[in-house]
Amino acid sequence: MDVFKSFRSPSGGETRVLDDIDLDIRRGEFFSLLGPSGCGKTTLLRILAGFEQPDAGQVIIGGQDMTGVPPHLRNVNTVFQSYALFPHLSVQDNVAFGLKMKGVPAAQARTRVMQALERVRIADFASRRPDQLSGGQRQRVALARAIVNEPQVLLLDEPLSALDLKLRKELQVELANLQESLGMTFVFVTHDQEEALVMSDRIAVMNRGRVEQLGRAEELYERPRTAFVANFLGSSNLIEGTVLSVEGKGATVQTVHGPLRTTHGEGLRPGQNVTLSVRPEKLRMERDDETEGNEIRATVDDIVYTGAENQYLLRAGGQQLVVFQLNADIGADEDFDYEEQVALYLPPDNLVVLEEA
Repeated sequence: MDVFKSFRSPSGGETRVLDDIDLDIRRGEFFSLLGPSGCGKTTLLRILAGFEQPDAGQVIIGGQDMTGVPPHLRNVNTVFQSYALFPHLSVQDNVAFGLKMKGVPAAQARTRVMQALERVRIADFASRRPDQLSGGQRQRVALARAIVNEPQVLLLDEPLSALDLKLRKELQVELANLQESLGMTFVFVTHDQEEALVMSDRIAVMNRGRVEQLGRAEELYERPRTAFVANFLGSSNLIEGTVLSVEGKGATVQTVHGPLRTTHGEGLRPGQNVTLSVRPEKLRMERDDETEGNEIRATVDDIVYTGAENQYLLRAGGQQLVVFQLNADIGADEDFDYEEQVALYLPPDNLVVLEEA
């Protein structure tokens, strides 16, 4: 697409909100645009929908150039965070509205409406008005209204963010199952990392108007390319160092904690400054003093109990490191205490070398 977009302020200044966006979204996939507020993801979604036009670049949908084509002539539908339902119409009439505007015969429209309501598990409320429904039920109506038109692409702009945590988790699974059963292309905008990880086939992590990294959820989480991706998609410990040596696919990096070995050394050269990233749950805390390499001596600074896990904040070499440990994995002799001295093992395969931002 090679899309660029800038907005002008009242004072005449120009802010670039999309900077050379080039995405190929596959037919029938659940694709998420993930990033913090202000990164450009909603603007990109509005350009796909036709509500905004790019300053440069093209929007191709189903092999056709849709650049400049108004929203009502694009075979896409949008689901908004605010539901955008007609308050005076029943659920059934809300869902049927788009079909009525297209001139679909009444009998056919009724069949399609009930099928859509059944898909989102809201058929029993067909005669109710939106103000008689819960937030989750209203969002299901909004989904039904979008899919009943059978668009090529369904655009979803943070549709679950207004719901409570438990309901949001339930609808994440339902939405992923709905997309799979329909075989429809979903483009989902969210700032919630867990939502993107749970539902998506692929994720584009956006930052400052650009795509920082694109890939499958597992790939982005296990092998982040930049510090931004490592810290935005979950938590990460970042350790700076200088490459001492490169051996095959591995490398040894000199850090403030001593030499650390990584198995991700391809393309590195001795003397190169690098940043290593390791996820908190990949680290292993031990009490014994027997070294096996890739260990850091650290002190327990704080312990945060979150229910499913303990989060240990450690002091080591002038920086803070974080370790997540599932409570189910913690035995009587593995429950560490404040100010305790520990050995922290960093598995070489989990030490990822980041690219410079």
